[in-house]
Amino acid sequence: MDYPKEIGGLRWRKTSSLKPINVGEANARKERGEEEEEELLSPAARLFHEPNFNVYIIAILGCKTRIDPDLVRAKLPHTLLKHPRFSSLQVEGGKEEKQLKWVPSAVNLDNHVIVPPEIDQSTFAGDADAGKKFVEDYISDLTKTKIDGSKQPLWDLHLLNVRTSEPDAEAVGVFRIHHSLGDGVSLTSLLLACTRQIADPDALPTIPTPRKKKEEGLLAGRVWTAAVLMWNTAVDVAAFLLTAIWVEDTKTPLKGPHGVEFLPRRFVWKSMSLDDFKLVKNAMNATINDVALGATQAGLSRYLNRKLGKRGSENDGEQNNSLPAGSIRLRSTLLVNVRPGPGIQAMADMMEKDTEVKWGNWIGFILLPFTIGIRDDPLDYVRQAKAVVDRKKRSLEALFTFSIAEFVLKLFGTRRSNALSHRIITRTTLCFTNLVGPLEEIGYYGHPLAFLAPSSFNQPHGLMINFQSCVDKMTVVLSVDESTIPDPHQLCDDIVHSLELIKNAVISSHGLSQS
Repeated sequence: MDYPKEIGGLRWRKTSSLKPINVGEANARKERGEEEEEELLSPAARLFHEPNFNVYIIAILGCKTRIDPDLVRAKLPHTLLKHPRFSSLQVEGGKEEKQLKWVPSAVNLDNHVIVPPEIDQSTFAGDADAGKKFVEDYISDLTKTKIDGSKQPLWDLHLLNVRTSEPDAEAVGVFRIHHSLGDGVSLTSLLLACTRQIADPDALPTIPTPRKKKEEGLLAGRVWTAAVLMWNTAVDVAAFLLTAIWVEDTKTPLKGPHGVEFLPRRFVWKSMSLDDFKLVKNAMNATINDVALGATQAGLSRYLNRKLGKRGSENDGEQNNSLPAGSIRLRSTLLVNVRPGPGIQAMADMMEKDTEVKWGNWIGFILLPFTIGIRDDPLDYVRQAKAVVDRKKRSLEALFTFSIAEFVLKLFGTRRSNALSHRIITRTTLCFTNLVGPLEEIGYYGHPLAFLAPSSFNQPHGLMINFQSCVDKMTVVLSVDESTIPDPHQLCDDIVHSLELIKNAVISSHGLSQS
């Protein structure tokens, strides 16, 4: 989602600049017993250590070839480990009692690069679905454990040489990274900075950037734009405060119970053609994000319609409308870093040229309402999504909610700030994100990637939906609590099928030919 340029102009909060770490020198200092420079965790980083907000990021990398663990271990010290957060412990002590500090440390890669015992591929008997089920179970087991940040940096990488049902996916790498190390966008930029184009091994991936609209028009038009911006912001901030006080989403089969953040997660994903998204986008003068949101609204409507229908009914989620008319309040909470991200080039320069890079979370909230209902015209889902997103672009909601959270943090401390964040999230139904990926085929340490699938766990939602593009694919990833959503593959299929219906409706209504 694009934000007003005022956000990018923020300069009143201090931003940390990180210097790259020379792993060899750090290890030598450790052996000599020399003390390392210490830095306190930021308030936002401490927030992710609260018991009910102990969030980890999962990044699933599908590879077109088997993964060579020795090659990965050889490359990491020259890339990822040069980032201070990936080479530092989080320990208590120092001048501020009970304050967590970053302490640079030697990194034993044997504790971070995990390679399970050789997997007998004959176990799957050529069944790629069985291979994917194995990977899903493995990742789900990762959500049942945590990393001790006082003994090793809070990340690990699991290498699974298992073929899955995704096209061309011969192996899977799974990063598990604690959210205190950084926001999702910055961490994604860091991981992509470790990749290179397959066609040009020296070139970084190209990430498309949204075009900025030129501000033109008469003074009266600009005054009206400013008035709309102020009004929308006031309405959104009021909705945020009301949600913090008492407004809550309708209890549906998608809404997780109290304490859902402590339960294990299952991750399911499926890739679609990015060209299908572009076809709908161009025909409806929308964005890829509008199409992804529209397909999600349609998929959630199909799923809920099936769940709320009569037991034993075999309807496909569309034919018999079982949804109460206009009475389902269902919203997504978006945690937004309102500080501009460092970008892939800045990350690459830090690792290759030892330059500094700005890092830190400035977290604001956006409450995104979903329209749930069965529509005769599938394109209505995209039209509604576009209307909501266009309105959110004309609001400073993320900036003002960030300011409110910052005020609470400074005045009352981390626990009260955590209570506010937790209350907002638990009173909504899900988290939804859409991340833009590389345009060219890329390789991670020489391993060509088939798909990217990021998500997270331990968040106070029973459902998280992520879209991630990569070259000519769009992958939808679901992170679910299975006690809330026992059939996550069905929900994923509903979203994929909804996109197919939307695409077919565009082809039919615009007289296009299907390639």
